[in-house]
Amino acid sequence: MADRAKLWSVSALAREFGLTAQALRFYEARGLLHPRRQDGARVYDYRDHARLRLIQKFRHLGFSLEQIGEYLAQYRAGRPNAAQFRLGLARIEARLADLRQMRRELDETITELEAMREDAQARLRCACHDAA
Repeated sequence: MADRAKLWSVSALAREFGLTAQALRFYEARGLLHPRRQDGARVYDYRDHARLRLIQKFRHLGFSLEQIGEYLAQYRAGRPNAAQFRLGLARIEARLADLRQMRRELDETITELEAMREDAQARLRCACHDAA
C-alpha cells in the first residue's frame, strides 16, 4: 500500500512518470490534478499520484483528456460509484468499437497493399525479362 503521507515535488513526480513539469501544469490547468502548496511550492499527494497513473493509463489506451476528466470527476474516494462505473464502461465499449473498426480498415489496407506489391513484382519480373 502506498504511503499516504508521501508528497512529491513537481520534478520528482514528472521524473517518475517520464513527463515534463509543463505536462503536469497542463494536467492541472485541465483540472485533472490538484496539487497543494507547501512553503510556496506545488506538491502532489498520493491521490494526485494515483490520478496521474490513471491519466497515463487512459492516455495510452487512446482516451482524450476530456474523457479522462469526465471519468475522474465521477470518482469518490472510498465509495463505489455506479455512475463512474457506467461512464467508464460506456467509454471502454466505444473505444473497443473504434479500435475494431480501425483493425478492419488496417486489414483492408494491408490486403490492398499486398496485391499492389504482387502486381509490381510481376511487372518488374516482366520488365527485367524483356530487357535481357
